[in-house]
Amino acid sequence: MEQITLKRVTSADRDSVLGYKKEFLDKGDSLDGTAGLAYAGSFEDWLQALCDNSKEETLRPERVPATTYLAVRTTDGELVGMIDIRHRLNQYLLRCGGHIGYSVRPSERRKGYAKEMLGLALVICGRLGIDHVLVTCDSHNEASERTILANGGVLENEVPDDGRITRRYWITVSDKE
Repeated sequence: MEQITLKRVTSADRDSVLGYKKEFLDKGDSLDGTAGLAYAGSFEDWLQALCDNSKEETLRPERVPATTYLAVRTTDGELVGMIDIRHRLNQYLLRCGGHIGYSVRPSERRKGYAKEMLGLALVICGRLGIDHVLVTCDSHNEASERTILANGGVLENEVPDDGRITRRYWITVSDKE
């Protein structure tokens, strides 16, 4: 597997982010961990929402402070995934969404990127003072479950969520250092 780095989104990432979005939409796949990219009217609107939601004082309604990162392959700069770190939890996130959401580009799956992305995000969580990180996945998402378990996830329980079952895992960040 090639190495990746996590980087904050900038206006220079417009084309790669839109290509990422198109690949998901063409496959009929959900854009998890992208801070609402699927619903954004434009890249510029989405980028503004990321900026607004990165600070308490500019949060949009029903949101918590969060930082969205692009997972970029170091050899060629290709965008292979996205990961969203929520700095705190509201009631919904505590029940079903967790501190971290992520996705890997459909054409880049099964290469170990999700495991590496989550590991890098856990380091960032530690820097943010989030010692116990909640990561969730749909009960049918075996790939995500393997990723969470590989990063030390411990299953707490399963909860119903809009006709699906969500698995809730906790990861202790101090175990990752």
